[in-house]
Amino acid sequence: MAPCNLKLPALLALACAVAITPLAAEEQRALTMGELLESSGPEDWREPDPEHTLYLDLDAGRVVIELAPQFAPAHVENLRTLAREHFWDGLAIYRSHDNFVVQWGDPEEGDARRSIGSARDALPAEFERDAQGVAFTRLPDVDGWAPEVGFAWGFPAARDPAEGVAWLAHCYGMVGAGRGMEADSSIGTELYAVTGQSPRQLDRNITLVGRVVHGIELLSATPRGPEPLGIHADPEKFTPIRSVRLASEVPVEERTRVEVLRTDTPLFEAVVESRRNRRDGWYLRPAGHIDLCNVPLPARVVEGG
Repeated sequence: MAPCNLKLPALLALACAVAITPLAAEEQRALTMGELLESSGPEDWREPDPEHTLYLDLDAGRVVIELAPQFAPAHVENLRTLAREHFWDGLAIYRSHDNFVVQWGDPEEGDARRSIGSARDALPAEFERDAQGVAFTRLPDVDGWAPEVGFAWGFPAARDPAEGVAWLAHCYGMVGAGRGMEADSSIGTELYAVTGQSPRQLDRNITLVGRVVHGIELLSATPRGPEPLGIHADPEKFTPIRSVRLASEVPVEERTRVEVLRTDTPLFEAVVESRRNRRDGWYLRPAGHIDLCNVPLPARVVEGG
């Protein structure tokens, strides 16, 4: 078919457009996220480093947490020490705040608190880091919380080029170290996972240490505590922790091998676009926009792992 001349009379131009549009739409049909993932290859996936992966084992199953030493090296090293020395074994999830966070650690106060062993009892706040050297995959859309947002080493992140800093973002499944009023009062003994709508107001106010890559539903399903903070006063309502271990210290045959979609590939960019502009059969109006915390980060358990 000859190309359409835009100077043709209106009726002929309209007929030309009608003739071309169905074919063009079919040729340009965007793949869905599911179709993109089905087309992925081994190079599109990565397995978290066992040295920087925690297994939080509950009666209901296992939660796998990938740690982020690129953003919180001091906290991550303390978490590794606490896990090696079995600090959390036998403790509990004692807080489940609806649409906010689930928190675990030692609910006792003062001298009744469990010893931290050889872990450090003071750490610097690690709310942000130098943006130089951060492998950043930027999203195309504006963000209300930061000048730029995207992903770094597989974690949702933000950066401010003017200040030259980057930081992790409080998206669903992110894990942080609870603190008191002082900025440097967290040491990693009290951890929380975001289980509600992303509380981005906490960005750069708390040290984020990693992300749940498998088993977040086990945390989301814990019984809710009472208002205002979701903290259970009755220990009978705690969710007991069997153990927290480094994956590297678990026998290979007992590990849960998880692969996470890489965020620095053309496939990931296509996945993001497929969610920015949903063209599934159900959608009538593609949004042309996506929030950082609405970008899915698929993970899969390796068969036999």
